[in-house]
Formats: sequence, C-alpha cells, structure tokens
Amino acid sequence: MSDKYSGKPMDTTEAVLLTTHLFATATMVGLIWFVQVVHYPLFAAVGAQGFAAYEAVHQRLTSFVVGPLMATEGVSALWLAIAPPDGVSRAWPLLGLAVLGVIHTSTVFLQVPQHGALASGYDPLRVRRLIRTNWIRTVGWSIRGVIVAVIVIHMLTN
Repeated sequence: MSDKYSGKPMDTTEAVLLTTHLFATATMVGLIWFVQVVHYPLFAAVGAQGFAAYEAVHQRLTSFVVGPLMATEGVSALWLAIAPPDGVSRAWPLLGLAVLGVIHTSTVFLQVPQHGALASGYDPLRVRRLIRTNWIRTVGWSIRGVIVAVIVIHMLTN
C-alpha cells in the first residue's frame, strides 16, 4: 500500500493496525460524548420504580457494545506502543496508552461501582456522581482522539 503524501510504502500490517485503532478510538470518543451529554442525564427520566430493571439491561447492552471496542482499542494501543509505525515517535503511542490507563482505571474504580450501586435502584446522588466522574473518561477519550489523529498524520507525512 502506498502513502499518497510521502510516496513511501506503508506496511499493510501497520495500516490495518492503525485503521483498527483509529476506528475503535474514534467510536469511543463519539460514544462517550453521547453517554456524558445525553444518556447519563436521562437516567433521571426513567423513574424510580423501573430503574433497577433498566440499569440491569443498560449494563448488559452497554457491555455488549463497549467491551469489544475497549478490548480492540487496548490491544491495538499496546501494539502501537511496543512497535510504533515508521515515522511515529514512540512518545505518542506511549502517551495514548497512559491516557487509556487513566480511562480504564476510572472505569473500574469510579463508574463501575456507581453502576453497581444503581443496580439496586435509582439514587440521584449516585447518578450525579456517575455524571461528574465520567468527565474523566470523556476528556480522556477526547485526548486519545487527538493523539490518534497525530499518529495518523505522522504516518501519512513521514
């Protein structure tokens, strides 16, 4: 495969890896903004009576969507950090991996426990805490989107 900007051949494995990584990260950026601005604030509209059942379905369906994306992003981020493509400084993938570490730490220690508590019923304090702490992931994935864009630009221009 040839890079139209530099004329240098781009390794097919690198191209597939980077495309996969870009897709997973960009999808998570859009998804996290939707969750932060639309989905979590609408928890209040579900109603206390049916909230526990809603939360159980929410957790199951959300895991079905984000689990494969997060796994794909994680594996490809690790791969990029270990073997960055030609023309890409190792610093960018390492920074991206560090930000992903913050996102996953936030998920495990802040958001998952809130969802766990909400599984027993609606609690406005827990929903507010979920929305507030989810900004860590929203900002983190937004930063990752910029980092992946920088990596792609470096690959295409070097």
